[in-house]
Amino acid sequence: MNRPVLVLNANFEPLNVCTTRRAMGLLTVDKAVIVSNGRGVICTPTMSFLRPSVIRLGYMVRRPRPHVKLTRQEVFRRDGYTCQYCGRQGGTLTVDHIVPRHRGGQYSWDNLATACPACNRRKGSKSARETQMRLRRQPSEPPATAGYLYGRYLRANQDWLTFIEGW
Repeated sequence: MNRPVLVLNANFEPLNVCTTRRAMGLLTVDKAVIVSNGRGVICTPTMSFLRPSVIRLGYMVRRPRPHVKLTRQEVFRRDGYTCQYCGRQGGTLTVDHIVPRHRGGQYSWDNLATACPACNRRKGSKSARETQMRLRRQPSEPPATAGYLYGRYLRANQDWLTFIEGW
């Protein structure tokens, strides 16, 4: 009952991912319909219900433009789990402030980069220019596309691909 279900707007735009339990609640009060059923059946003593994989709301939901939340994991994901100074992948990575906070650097997408511990120690509390360390890629906020937002679910839910690719 806790498997993810893709929730689509009335125009088939991906809105959210919820649990099967929440999706069943929306289906029983006729607020949504099943678009894709690839998970079998839920049986109760008196009834059986199709277990949804993708549902579509019966009404249009207006929402603001989505943004990717600024978290440590999202910075690593944006940078491809690669040190932005030396190119080392995997292992223990840290988040580096390009302009240190004590020098007025902000906690923002444009001032954060993934760094290995060696590069982070080498840079220390100086700016990247002072240490003559170059970034491999200029940091910026990742685009909040459906593929980026829901891409981590695609490996286990291949039937979602047709709904996510178009957005």
